[in-house]
Amino acid sequence: MTTRAEPGDERSDPDLGAIMSERHRLINLAYRLLGSLSDAEDVVQETYARWCALSVPEQRAIESPGAWLVTVAGRICLNLLGSARVRRERYVGDWIPEPLPEPTEWITGRSGTGGTDPADRVTLDESVTMAFLVVLDAMTPAERVAFVLHDVFRFPFGEIAGIVGRTPAACRQLASSARRRLRTAQATAGPSAGQAAIVRRFRTAWQAKDIDALIGLLDPEAIATADGGGLAVTHLHPIVGGERVARAYAEIARVSGDRTTFLECTVNGLPGLVTRQGGDIATVFAFEIAGDRIRRIWAVRNPEKLRPWRVGREPGRSAV
Repeated sequence: MTTRAEPGDERSDPDLGAIMSERHRLINLAYRLLGSLSDAEDVVQETYARWCALSVPEQRAIESPGAWLVTVAGRICLNLLGSARVRRERYVGDWIPEPLPEPTEWITGRSGTGGTDPADRVTLDESVTMAFLVVLDAMTPAERVAFVLHDVFRFPFGEIAGIVGRTPAACRQLASSARRRLRTAQATAGPSAGQAAIVRRFRTAWQAKDIDALIGLLDPEAIATADGGGLAVTHLHPIVGGERVARAYAEIARVSGDRTTFLECTVNGLPGLVTRQGGDIATVFAFEIAGDRIRRIWAVRNPEKLRPWRVGREPGRSAV
């Protein structure tokens, strides 16, 4: 998990380097709160703009610039989370958090010019698995902010209270409610050789259009959700039931034919898949695996969410 800097770690008159060194922590915080790398980058940019808008005496009066930056970023994220539900009512199909590649495959920044600064990468751990982010997205904005700041970034409830506009006791209750949601959702364990093997077997069966093998790999109550955002063709509603998912994916393989290449990769820190068509990344797949069965599949096809995957990179460890 990411840890916070103690108040007093920064000097009262911080130089630009000390302030910019907080960028990595701010990107990590904003991505976990918003589930969107592009929105996280906007939040960090706005946070630094507000710092630069302060006069030098105002900056020097801030005892802990790092804590100030986190507070501002948290408040911006809270406001964005409040408006996100309204925006998503107009979203075409289901909204899925933006998938992230592993750091060694993270090649490009927003400008598409390559060479992303390590400060712009999100640290991959159990708090950014797709299953975890989907549960976070179901929380109220205040629950999400209180939980992420306290349980992931180790901020005290007294400081969180100033961000969400609640009492410390109320923030404690918000974080407790968020933990109950996560326990109910049975959070996915960390990556393992067993999970990678299941994803590999799924890839092999999928490419072979082997419906029986696919059914054997899927939980009977498996759910497959896709996100095209109206910019890519995909199923608009979740497919429920292992057999229905198997048949739907076999049909996808049949229609795509030899134009599709299947690759194994890491998605948000866990074994996943990528499909490539015509040299371009077409879809990123994240999985939730329970025991030896796949319980959830998230397929992200919205090209606006595939930016870290698409420019100047060869994703995946193996292709068929």
